[in-house]
Order: sequence, then C-alpha cells, then structure tokens
Amino acid sequence: MEDLTLLGRASRVPEAPSRLILEAFPNPNPERDYLISFSCPEFTCVCPITGQPDFAEIRIAYVPDARCVELKSLKFYLYGFRNEGAFHEAVTNRFVDDLVALLAPRAIEVVGDFSVRGGIKTVVSAAHGDRALLARLRA
Repeated sequence: MEDLTLLGRASRVPEAPSRLILEAFPNPNPERDYLISFSCPEFTCVCPITGQPDFAEIRIAYVPDARCVELKSLKFYLYGFRNEGAFHEAVTNRFVDDLVALLAPRAIEVVGDFSVRGGIKTVVSAAHGDRALLARLRA
C-alpha cells in the first residue's frame, strides 16, 4: 500500500485529466471471479463544440485480476474531466482504456449515461474482456 500516493493524505482535486493519477492495490482475492461495481452520478465534462456542461452518471463494473482500482484516485480522475471538452463516446471509451491499462481486468464495462441535452439523451456502453463473465456475475 506504500505505492498509493493519495490514500490517507490530503490532496487537491485535479484541474485537468493530464494531471490525473489512477492508482491500484493488490486484489485481496485474485483466485476468485467477483464483480466490483461503481456508480458515479455526478460526472461532468463540457461539450467540445459549445463549451456547455454535460452531466452524466458513469457506471463501472469490472472483474479484477491482480489489481483493484483505489477509489480516491478514481474519484479525482473523474473530477478531472469537469472542465475538459469531450464527446460522450470518446470519454466513455477513454475510461475503459485507462482502467484496462491500470488494472488488466478479466472483464470491464463502462456506461456513460448522459443527461438530456437538446432533446437527446445519450447512453454509451464500452467493454473489454470476457463479457460473458460480466453477464454471469451480474445474474
């Protein structure tokens, strides 16, 4: 746990994704398939065209292998997008890419459930790994 730079320490919320640090800790039960799910209902970013705010609930579900994401770093990572221009599709897929790079999970799915804007509600789902395993553990 000494490798974690945010856990148990005072920290400032990041101002941009380029300053983000996602951290992980060893999976306490790597021999078992189990599902970890997060709901982040206060995600914000901005439209890269208009600069208007976009609001979403980000839902993350993954089956860990050797590592699990540390939640304070995940919270700050998500906060870091609040002033970042990002298309819904791009930001949802970036979450998958960044978490796969950090964790190498057995399976992961991220859903970006964006609030109505201009009369259109957008839901973007992106996954990596064994989707059948995700489905089995959700059942």
